[in-house]
Amino acid sequence: MEIKNDKQIDVAAWSELVKISSTGTWFQTPEAFEFFQSQPEFFKPFAYGVVSEGTLRGVCVGYVTVEKSAMKQMLTRRAIIIGGPCLADDCNNDEVTELMKTIRKELQGEAIYVESRNFNDYSKWKEAFMRAGFEYVPHLNFHVDTLSVETVEANLGKSRKRDIRTTIREGVVVKELKSEGVNDFERERMVHEYYEILSNLYKTKVKTPLFPESFFQALAKHPDARFLLTELNGKIIGGTVCVAQEEKCLYEWFACGEDGVYPHVFPSCYATYAGIRYAAEHSMTRFDMMGAGKPDEAYGVRDFKAKFGGTEVEHGRFLCITKPLLYKIGVLGVKILRRLK
Repeated sequence: MEIKNDKQIDVAAWSELVKISSTGTWFQTPEAFEFFQSQPEFFKPFAYGVVSEGTLRGVCVGYVTVEKSAMKQMLTRRAIIIGGPCLADDCNNDEVTELMKTIRKELQGEAIYVESRNFNDYSKWKEAFMRAGFEYVPHLNFHVDTLSVETVEANLGKSRKRDIRTTIREGVVVKELKSEGVNDFERERMVHEYYEILSNLYKTKVKTPLFPESFFQALAKHPDARFLLTELNGKIIGGTVCVAQEEKCLYEWFACGEDGVYPHVFPSCYATYAGIRYAAEHSMTRFDMMGAGKPDEAYGVRDFKAKFGGTEVEHGRFLCITKPLLYKIGVLGVKILRRLK
């Protein structure tokens, strides 16, 4: 058994593993890693693979956050593994432990904590993660079945159907940035208008860090990105930003809308519905909502996501705290920010 870094991993084997693994997500692909590499002002990416008897058995892709302010970087730097590592379905505990021990060792001087935000079931490897120094933290998510448009419509909640009907009746349309007729200037304008709404949401309600607009402008050009924006009378009023894993899953990375601004118009609801329907229409069998909060805490976003006909799952997160004092300071800071009006 040996551990390989991003320069040593066979890319063809890497792509194939993500394709066939039940824990493979877009965020573990070579394409995702390359995108993270292309954005050094936001990410310091990493990728490690575990190889046994010449076969790639697991890959872990993630990034350490980058801040322009030296003080902010010192207090907030964190390593995030979106979706969780990609493991062969018959990967054994020793292979997983060795992979995650390497991640912990390599990142302990870089990040305050390392967090695997799981989108799939890792329960059979829970002991392996714990042996590597990671604790399990409960966390919820919703997976929406998108095998067909008929399935989507049948599972959609009544209130969501009503909101979508009234929104369409008021003249709201969905614009996909990659559709014909959207030139570079229009794309930049639409992304800017979308970002203004998303940024306001994070400042007033979410109160956690958000990437600058330049990140979204870069993501909008990526072939795997899907920007589905809701538009009313030529103005962007919301949308969902997703990444697509062809024939597998559409991941809703960001979503927002000017809800309550226009009578009988529900842009957030319509945007998420558009993403779910898009997945069904493009042969992706699942729409992943990428998180719904902790099970023991009230969370309005979870209530919103619950009405789209998805299945609530608890695949949790694996957390390794490398700087306990700085971690406690960071947790306290987030709590204070969320209490401020």
